[in-house]
Amino acid sequence: MKTIIIEDEKPSARRLSRLLERLDVEVTTLLHSVKESIEWFKSHEHPDLIFLDIQLSDGLSFEIFEQIEVRSAIIFTTAYDEYALQAFKLNSIDYLLKPIDEEELQGAVKKYRLLKPKVQNMALDFEDIKRLLVNPIEREYKKRFTAKVGQHLKIINADDIECFYSENKGTYAATTEGRNYLLDTTLENLQNELQPQFFFRTNRKFYVNINHIKDIISYTNSRLQIKLNHFSNQEIIVSRERVRDFKLWLE
Repeated sequence: MKTIIIEDEKPSARRLSRLLERLDVEVTTLLHSVKESIEWFKSHEHPDLIFLDIQLSDGLSFEIFEQIEVRSAIIFTTAYDEYALQAFKLNSIDYLLKPIDEEELQGAVKKYRLLKPKVQNMALDFEDIKRLLVNPIEREYKKRFTAKVGQHLKIINADDIECFYSENKGTYAATTEGRNYLLDTTLENLQNELQPQFFFRTNRKFYVNINHIKDIISYTNSRLQIKLNHFSNQEIIVSRERVRDFKLWLE
């Protein structure tokens, strides 16, 4: 199986390449922009599989396929966890949210290998995905959560939650009262329940609420550290792969 990666963040591309090598997936090329990708496709045999970032430094990666006929399967690698997931599912083998989890990557590769005989008949509707990126599907987000406290159920307003975090296989909500409540959910489930205007997933362990950020500090390896108003149980670090999207989210 020959694979290429189209990703403008070179450290992210190299990390993904290393993860794929562990899965016996041959990565032949790393491409980093729309322009570079168009030129490459014009003069090279198309790969079996493309790992495709949505937002590249010089535009949306869909612009590549406005000029090149796609003859490869696609797995999206995206930070758009609140946008167009339905279209990603319909128009690709799979999608992976950044920062990419190794187990999820393994599952996506396995899915491709199972579906490979059908890939040539896949109709990729990039216009559909682009429309949903500009006009995301209207969705009702959760305004409150419940947590069991002894024999009682505690109602927690989403506005009063400084962050959600995972610890010891549990998912917790840390509130403005300085309390931490165990919830009957996972961070993966929360991605479709939290309003993206206010909540951002900084890494695999944390979602933070923009209204409760006290300070943002430069950290090692081009990362950022977040200080919240009350929560101080653990360091909250924005992973290097998510720093750019975090800065865009802040604006």
